[in-house]
Amino acid sequence: MDFLQSFSLTGKTVLVTGASSGIGAHLARVAANAGARVVLAARRLERLEQLSSDIQQGGGQALAVSLDVTDRASVEAAFDAAEAAFGVVDVVLNNAGIGNSQPVLEISEEDWSHMLSTNLDGVWRVAQCAAQRMAKDARGGSIVNIASMLGLRVITGGSHYCAAKAGVVQLTKSLALELARHKIRVNAIAPGCFKTEINDDFMDSEKGQAYIRGAVPMGRLGQLSELEGPFLLLASDAGSYMSGAVLSVDGAQLVSSL
Repeated sequence: MDFLQSFSLTGKTVLVTGASSGIGAHLARVAANAGARVVLAARRLERLEQLSSDIQQGGGQALAVSLDVTDRASVEAAFDAAEAAFGVVDVVLNNAGIGNSQPVLEISEEDWSHMLSTNLDGVWRVAQCAAQRMAKDARGGSIVNIASMLGLRVITGGSHYCAAKAGVVQLTKSLALELARHKIRVNAIAPGCFKTEINDDFMDSEKGQAYIRGAVPMGRLGQLSELEGPFLLLASDAGSYMSGAVLSVDGAQLVSSL
């Protein structure tokens, strides 16, 4: 096999959660461009339908499905729709998530539960559903979880977010161990500072720009295009012997000097 061909997703079905914006929308396009049949899953169906139309107009195959990762029935229905259209899902990009900053003394029970329900329970729920179907199909597959640098380090005002993303890191490793015998690989990407809808107000502010200059050794935000290589590596046959890995894509912030 040609080296670059090993990164192809031709013939594979890829389900992307949180595909209506940001990292999810960008990597869904990447998957389509790499030859995959793409299932776009999120709560904002109108955005998904526009993205699906764009992909199809470019010659790709795409399906938009409504998905709420906090609801088991919604998750199962999304996978049912994917299978009806394209067959068993081969690759999952487990990307759906929320984020905000709150001092620990002000986080309510509801705030805490909402963060964990979406950013950790949702990842587990989607991964379990995918793995159950992949194992039954017996062809194996790949699950790529979007963790965060803040699952490996902490930041003021982020106790609930950091706890959830740290859970994703450990969940990724645990799933990799248990699912290896089913030929299911589970890895994670831990992005550093990338501008998305979740954080764009802060990243555009003077305070945000100063933070980037001081905290990121490369001195800049990451570009979404810089997640393409790590994603394709983990999703495709190029990463066929990788499982349980957490790839930091953070401009060296994780290893920055204390």
